[in-house]
Amino acid sequence: MLTSHSLTVGSLFRVFRLRIALTWAIILAETALMALIPLFIGFAIDDLLEGRSTSFWQLAGIMALLIGLAVIRRVYDTRVYGAIRVELGKAQVTRSDGREVSTLNAQLSMGRELVDFLEDTLPEAVAAGVQVLVSVAILYAFSPNLAVVAVGATFAMVAIYAGFHHRFYRLNWALNQQSEKQVSLLEGRALRPILAHFLRLRRLEVRLSDTEAALYGAIFIVLLGMILFNLRIATGLPGITAGTIFSVISYSWEFVESALALPVTLQSWTRLSEIKVRINRSKVQSPPV
Repeated sequence: MLTSHSLTVGSLFRVFRLRIALTWAIILAETALMALIPLFIGFAIDDLLEGRSTSFWQLAGIMALLIGLAVIRRVYDTRVYGAIRVELGKAQVTRSDGREVSTLNAQLSMGRELVDFLEDTLPEAVAAGVQVLVSVAILYAFSPNLAVVAVGATFAMVAIYAGFHHRFYRLNWALNQQSEKQVSLLEGRALRPILAHFLRLRRLEVRLSDTEAALYGAIFIVLLGMILFNLRIATGLPGITAGTIFSVISYSWEFVESALALPVTLQSWTRLSEIKVRINRSKVQSPPV
């Protein structure tokens, strides 16, 4: 199936588009139901305080449907993406002429990350994008100022990640280069080179972890600042109720959780950009300075 295609996320999506489309349709349905939950919790709170239970049972129905869809999708996903991994591995082995076993072994593991991105990261990013839009729209309905703060936080996150992109690419390049040497070093059975290899991997992983810590620390400062701003704005709105305040804070927090998918997706895409180049040609050039 993949014989005449470059091994990229895009080519996997095109070849297996019908199977992937079904799981994405279920994901969007799940996302829509998930986005409604905080709103209906607010409605249920106000209704129960006034002695009514209509919104409470509507909330229960939404949750039951959400659980059913989530179970069905996970059963389906395991089979679909498992088949894609098999086809991708077969294509990599078919094109492996001239590559050392050590290099091929590492690249087979890297190739699986393309499927992992399709199965996990990209659907989560799409779902998070829908939730962000829903959250901003509902916050705008409560007060335009709430939505402005949320949109400003999004632009701030993108700007912060842009400053880290090049470093992530170079560290992933170095880590993948080192990983390709592992099998040949193990075959040599020499303790000193193997230990040096493990220490090199550890140093690169620590540098990646430290970079991630700095990135997400800066992003969390922005997002938690947004929560505090929206809390102050919400409590000052005229005619505010307990249920409305709950909905505002819930959607602000949902925005925070969903918005975190943006840097995660960008970081994954940076790594896959390096892997894509690596598995589609026999020699990998040094990354740009």
